[in-house]
Amino acid sequence: MKQHDTIKIFEDKKVRSLWDNEQEKWYISIIDVIEVLTNSDRPRKYWSDLKAKLKEEGSQLSEKIGQLKMQSADGKFYKTDVADTEQLFRLIQSIPSPKAEPFKLWLAQLASDRLDEMQDPELTIDRALEQYLQLGYSESWINQRLKSIEIRKELTDEWESRGLTKGVQFATLTDIITKAWAGKTTKEYKTLKELKKENLRDNMTNTELILNMLAEASTKDISQAVNPESYEGSKKVAQQGGDVAKVARLALEEKTGKKVVTSINAKAVLNVKKLNSKK
Repeated sequence: MKQHDTIKIFEDKKVRSLWDNEQEKWYISIIDVIEVLTNSDRPRKYWSDLKAKLKEEGSQLSEKIGQLKMQSADGKFYKTDVADTEQLFRLIQSIPSPKAEPFKLWLAQLASDRLDEMQDPELTIDRALEQYLQLGYSESWINQRLKSIEIRKELTDEWESRGLTKGVQFATLTDIITKAWAGKTTKEYKTLKELKKENLRDNMTNTELILNMLAEASTKDISQAVNPESYEGSKKVAQQGGDVAKVARLALEEKTGKKVVTSINAKAVLNVKKLNSKK
């Protein structure tokens, strides 16, 4: 099964999704859907109760639900319950919500958009741009973020070519890179920015994004140059790639007298923008 994971936006809410190339269908996180429809602060408990209710009613829907690894708030990949669009349409009928009908329309559009993107890959970039604009990000930041996605994909493709796998290995290598250039693991970085479920890269400043891109691009280039033959070898390369960006960070901080890695996050910046626009 060849999959491409992504984040989709419904009414400013992020919904984790996986596209299966072979079956040509979306698989979507049920927990995320429940959180969108119910605004529950305990979507996992809601889903657990709903599964029990469906089973009591004799429905076999919950038994057909599968699991796939999706990236969690800590940056690591965990198995989570997913459903294709057909299953979600049936599931939504059991969730009382005023957002049910708009969400069904969104699901139908999601499938249509993916087919369009397969015919014209440039649409993928255009739609990512639209989603970030809807969330309130500036165009200059978005351009950096889209470039960072491209560089990240090149790095993970390199790791996959070395026989490394998503999940713990990818997360560990990412932590090594981040710790090397920023002085913090991914978890520590998110704690600094007071993030929970939010994506760390979506909350980096332009400068942080640039240095993170330098670290990941350097890691990819070094890996291709030295051809590490083991996971341990890739760990050393990750450290070296992160060190390249560390040198740049320290030099910049010396020249400006300002820290590059800060607690500034997108939520705070966007809230300021909203307040200024109301004045």
